[in-house]
Amino acid sequence: MDVNDKTFRALATSLKFREMRQELMSGNVANAQTPGYKSVKLDFEEALARATDVDGQLSMGATDERHFNVGGGGFNNLEPEVYEDPNGVVSENGNTVDVEAEMARMAENKIMYDTTVQLMNKKLGLMKYAINSEK
Repeated sequence: MDVNDKTFRALATSLKFREMRQELMSGNVANAQTPGYKSVKLDFEEALARATDVDGQLSMGATDERHFNVGGGGFNNLEPEVYEDPNGVVSENGNTVDVEAEMARMAENKIMYDTTVQLMNKKLGLMKYAINSEK
């Protein structure tokens, strides 16, 4: 069993990006009363799906050794997309933060973060079991 397989790297990358998302949302809530502040969002799910590309449907096929690998890109150069929330409602002072929506997204992100940690713990537990059972 490879400790650093594609699944484990995907889970670790997801944790990192969920932490970044939580920080951005916390910044949004902290700036909810700042005049002119624009709410920002972070999306990484599509980039993570391209990096894992389990079924091979998201990358271009390289059928010859002379073809360049321009498909998945792997985990080394995976970048999330940070952008201003286009759905933000502009308040009187020019601020686009919806505190209730941000808090709901933060709660959802925390649940997903905790679930990802549990999945990593299960995977490590299975590896530990496999190692100990071979003795």
